[in-house]
Amino acid sequence: MFDPGKPDGTNDTLKIGISNDGKPSLDHFYKVPARCGIAVKLEKNQTIQIENRFGTQVCDFWAFNSHNLHEHLSMEHVHTSLGSVLPKIGDSLVSNTRKKMFTIIEDTSEGFHDTIIASCDHHRYQELGCKDYHDNCVDNLRMALIAIGKKAPAIPSPFNIWMNIPIDQNGRIEWLPPRAKPKDIIKLKSHMESIAVMSSCPQDLTPINGENCKIQDVYFKVFN
Repeated sequence: MFDPGKPDGTNDTLKIGISNDGKPSLDHFYKVPARCGIAVKLEKNQTIQIENRFGTQVCDFWAFNSHNLHEHLSMEHVHTSLGSVLPKIGDSLVSNTRKKMFTIIEDTSEGFHDTIIASCDHHRYQELGCKDYHDNCVDNLRMALIAIGKKAPAIPSPFNIWMNIPIDQNGRIEWLPPRAKPKDIIKLKSHMESIAVMSSCPQDLTPINGENCKIQDVYFKVFN
């Protein structure tokens, strides 16, 4: 029987949780190591700042209601709420029950983030020709939650921060390098108690993490 919370493989994500329950030290920069994921608890009205220090690294981002993991950030509902697939400063990101979870309060990049592509997973890398296990964002989500004593009840579509997937007039998509600059940041203000999960996307077979496909660390901090 399929278990959405069970990883298909493992990496250091299981060992690098910022605390046993995911509660952060405020105003402290944490690293999401390349190819790994980390979960962090946010209180209502706190802000999470995510930093792309190299300009080329995509960060898959999910969030769950701390009191009910079945309520989660939902890109499908964000599309309906905004009438757009490109959230911008001042826009709110909503849950699968249409409640506000975050508002984008700052974004120093050009604002090209993806809201349509599923997270990479074990099966995606098999499609791309991998014979052995490949680190992937879905397992990073699963393991990041396990590291703080939680279990993913489902795998929501991610907010792919800095991922550049343009859609042409015929509905076709392209897989292009990020348009972010080194040290670009995005700040999301939380509207509910939540658990945010970030994965430093390990996709190194397409150029979504830059032309050289080099996977880098991502950094974040939480503040009031």
